[in-house]
Amino acid sequence: MIKNILDLKMKLKLWTYITFGITLCLGVGLMASLATQTSVNTWYQTLEKPFFTPPSWIFAPVWSFLYILMGIALGRVIFFINHNKSDRISLYYFGGQLLFNGLWSFIFFGLRNPILGLLVIIFLLFLIQRTIKWFRIIDVLSAQILYAYFIWVIFASLLNAGIVLLN
Repeated sequence: MIKNILDLKMKLKLWTYITFGITLCLGVGLMASLATQTSVNTWYQTLEKPFFTPPSWIFAPVWSFLYILMGIALGRVIFFINHNKSDRISLYYFGGQLLFNGLWSFIFFGLRNPILGLLVIIFLLFLIQRTIKWFRIIDVLSAQILYAYFIWVIFASLLNAGIVLLN
């Protein structure tokens, strides 16, 4: 009976951290979408884009899904972290990549600056890679969850580079 109560308490704690992570990540995504909406139907439509550019409607559901995955990974890491100095590095990298994730939308769409956006997204890739490395030390599944995000940002980097080259 006590073991069941402790198991339930641990599961509740894990889900609380995951809910926090998802809320945080979706919040950043919401702010980024506000910057995106200012230009996506105007300025962005006038740009020459690479042949592999997906339709605009695909971005919102993909990003929403990725923000949810990022939140799950963050919640799991917070749950499993040992709170020593080296483990906290993973949270610093996660925070940095989340900041640069949102920053990219403000620079690319808000400031309408694909060149600076390309520099930001390249640094974002570095931060995601470091986040995955440090998450793997704490929780392998959390690191694996971030691979979809990493691959999508590689794709987004190629789109960004293509827009820079074509415009």
